[in-house]
Formats: sequence, structure tokens, C-alpha cells
Amino acid sequence: MADDGRERQINIHTSPEVMAGVYANFANVSHSDYEFTVTFARVDHEVDDDEVPGVVVSRVNLSAKFFRELIDAMEDQYSKWRAAEGIRSLPETGTPPTREQPE
Repeated sequence: MADDGRERQINIHTSPEVMAGVYANFANVSHSDYEFTVTFARVDHEVDDDEVPGVVVSRVNLSAKFFRELIDAMEDQYSKWRAAEGIRSLPETGTPPTREQPE
């Protein structure tokens, strides 16, 4: 397929079950010579045992090139989130000063 300069758009479809996503509060990243693997799990941190129970909810294998692009995209989104959170958590400055009215 020749590159004719057109901008291509990806049109992704998904089922409602996949669209709902899964919850993960733990991730493990590993790699081989050819790919990176990110394993997402839901872990129960409130257990007092030495062994913390968890269940894998998803495992994703990525090429090294795509992994770098994913990191860049995540850093960009995290930066935007931090900026929005910073704006929301600015301290209140109190009541704005009012102009004094002449008597």
C-alpha cells in the first residue's frame, strides 16, 4: 500500500462488555528481546496475610515501538490530568476585593 499523503483515521468497534473495561490496581511490566508485556491485576491490599491475593484482569503484549508510543501518550495525558487537578486544588483566595463606593 503506497503512502499517498492522505491522513488515515482508525475506526475501532467494540462490544459493550469490552467498552465497560476492567479495574486494575496493580500492574507488572516485563520484556523479552521482541516485546513488552503488561499484566494488569486486581489486588486485595486490605488482607493482612503475607501473600496478597489478586486476579489477573488483562495481559497485553506490545512491540517495543508501540510500547514507547504508549508511554509518550500516557505521559501526555498524565501531564494534562495533573494540570487540571492543580487548577482544581488551588487554595481559595477569599472574597475578591470590592471597590469602595463614595459616600
